[in-house]
Amino acid sequence: MGNSNMDPMDTGVKKKKKMGLTTKIFIGLIGGLILGVVFNLFIPHGYVRDTIFVEGIFYVVGNGFIRLMKMLVVPLVFCSLVCGAASIGDTKALGKVGGKTIMFYLFTTAVAVTIAICVATLIRPGIGLDMSSIQTQEVMTAESTSVVDTILDIIPENPIHSLAEGTMLQIILFALVVGVLLAKMGERAELINNLFQQLNELMMEMTNLIMNLAPIGVFCMIARTFANLGFDAFVPLLKYMFSVVLGLAIQCFIIYMILLFVFTRLNPVKFLKKFFPVMAFAFSTSTSNATIPLNIETLEEKIGVSRKIASFTIPLGATINMDGTSIMQGVAVVFAAQAYGMNLGLQGYLTVIATATLASIGTAGIPSVGLVTLSMVFTAVGLPVEGIMLIMGIDRILDMLRTAVNITGDAVCTTIVAYQNKDLDVDVFNKMD
Repeated sequence: MGNSNMDPMDTGVKKKKKMGLTTKIFIGLIGGLILGVVFNLFIPHGYVRDTIFVEGIFYVVGNGFIRLMKMLVVPLVFCSLVCGAASIGDTKALGKVGGKTIMFYLFTTAVAVTIAICVATLIRPGIGLDMSSIQTQEVMTAESTSVVDTILDIIPENPIHSLAEGTMLQIILFALVVGVLLAKMGERAELINNLFQQLNELMMEMTNLIMNLAPIGVFCMIARTFANLGFDAFVPLLKYMFSVVLGLAIQCFIIYMILLFVFTRLNPVKFLKKFFPVMAFAFSTSTSNATIPLNIETLEEKIGVSRKIASFTIPLGATINMDGTSIMQGVAVVFAAQAYGMNLGLQGYLTVIATATLASIGTAGIPSVGLVTLSMVFTAVGLPVEGIMLIMGIDRILDMLRTAVNITGDAVCTTIVAYQNKDLDVDVFNKMD
């Protein structure tokens, strides 16, 4: 009896702790912002303010957290991509459906990053925010190289060297090849496959552990940033948020709906009306995985998609289709590049599109992985990872919108694939609720 009373309470406490990380990060952001502004406006420059606090405690703790995030990037991305590619390799049994679904997901992700870069380039959210004053390391602008050399640079001459140096595109290519071959070898490589699965779980656990320190890291980095910048950072942050929201809206209500109409001739407005409850659920829960059952049910009962199609494409989409996250990454790269006064150029932006698109395959698992892969994208184009800390707190606010966009992309792809496979009942779709 005592145990039965204790278990729900324990579960409640655990749930509170899990739900509390977002709140803690946001509190860390606000607390750091207030303290930083107080330091900037009311505490005069001196040894205690500058050496002990701003460049001492705030700098050491904040950058310690950044180093922990950097520590995760290579092993986490490599293990995630190997496991993701290995599971995707199994879709060969599903023939054309698997191929079409994966190609659609990768295409829409590439479009999403491109839209994000274009929107952010027009709005210019990082202009007016001079991050060079708090930069702690010299950042080299990527050297101009030809398109041919850029393509060849993706192929690693020595994958071990690429892993050690953190050359992300080479790591991604090598991981994808390993994963696909593991799937092809099947039982012959079962031991190695299991090893990568366990390594992937280990890296996820390590990510969870390090992200528990995020509120403290965010507090110190934001406090240091605003102690140096004051109110100058407010307008750029609002412009950053607006850029992400606009990019998400274009992807969800224009790109997806055009693709739906072109490939199926179905009414996009009717689709949105029928699918809106799923979008609202995803918005409120901020997790694609929790939305999977409702998504499949809605597609079957209201859109007319065959369950055998939806039960494959929706879980796959929750794993590899991260258009909302990719939009955040595209805007964040432009924001940081402008704030640090860096000109990435066409090659840099093409690298961002390729890296973010391929990385989306390994982004699933836990909410915080998106931020870790963002640091990977930053590293790929030579941006300081410290720039992530400024947007980390407010990014949690945008997470709900991103999730709604992610699951809508999954549903649109599923509807198109089902229609082309003659597994969609148009009468169910046209039927009024």
